[in-house]
Amino acid sequence: MRDRFTFAIAVLAVTVATSLSGCSQSESTELKVHHFLPPRATAHADFIVPWCEKIEQESNGGLKCRIYPAMQLGGSPPQLYDQAKDGVVDIIWTVPGYSAGRFPSLEAFELPFMMHDAESTSKALWDYVAQNNMGEFDDVHVLALHVHGPGYFHMVDKPVTRLADLEGLKIRAPTRQTNKLIALLGATPVGMPVPQVPEALAKGVIDGTIVPYEIVPAIKANELTRFHSETDPSQPAIYTTTFLFAMNKARYEALSPKQKAILDANSGLELSGWIGKVFAEADQIGRSTIDADSINVIGQTELKEWQALSQPLFAEWVQEMNQRGANGEVLLDSARKLTQKYTE
Repeated sequence: MRDRFTFAIAVLAVTVATSLSGCSQSESTELKVHHFLPPRATAHADFIVPWCEKIEQESNGGLKCRIYPAMQLGGSPPQLYDQAKDGVVDIIWTVPGYSAGRFPSLEAFELPFMMHDAESTSKALWDYVAQNNMGEFDDVHVLALHVHGPGYFHMVDKPVTRLADLEGLKIRAPTRQTNKLIALLGATPVGMPVPQVPEALAKGVIDGTIVPYEIVPAIKANELTRFHSETDPSQPAIYTTTFLFAMNKARYEALSPKQKAILDANSGLELSGWIGKVFAEADQIGRSTIDADSINVIGQTELKEWQALSQPLFAEWVQEMNQRGANGEVLLDSARKLTQKYTE
């Protein structure tokens, strides 16, 4: 009788343990994170990995990431948004501008001379989208929106000090609006993916590129270009690019209340600003790889002339937004006011 009782207790213990184990496993969720840059990139190493470690720690292992850099799950960078929307992956980090015309309102922040620093402008971008909801991101659960640091000229043969220095040069620019600006300033914009830039510089296909310092080591611009032209820090930067960190909507809704709360606490305005800060710190690292004697500053008076020349781009963007049924002037004013709010 005693043996039967002992056996029953043992069976019960195993059953309870198995049940608890099942509960524990059901509370553990692995999120597939997909992006287009290599593991050494700032976005991967200094933002996505630490973010994943943070939510795993705060959830006691209930939320885990499996990160797939460099498009390891297939597709191309412009397809990342749809991969999150359709549930092919759980979370993506991408450049909305890769999908031309799909997220037009974000271009307010990619217009020339709109930003001073990445942290404050990233916060402004988050608020801008929240306050001016045009339904562009209704298909996903947005975790963060951010920008990178100021874009500067990195040239092979001569520095850029004034407008005349750009005449006839071939310059790789990263966004639609920056390409338009380069053309207005007298140079020839050349579009190409970032991985092609080192070879294009080495072979003379382009005379230079305009990128933030953060990416300079990755594209070997510290080796392949001899002159680096910054803009006067009292003036807004020539350009920046917008980025999106987003999650499949159904996947988010299927999380437990506790898991949602952890994600919510690690999303939004503060996360957006923190990512901007990460990129700003990476700018300093990138700049340190360049000989200080090769850096010049484009002066305030000169930049004022460039800003005046860029005004048609603002009018054109406002008109484009009006044609889409939005109020372009209101959107542009919102972007400017929010940027000023967080920069002050």
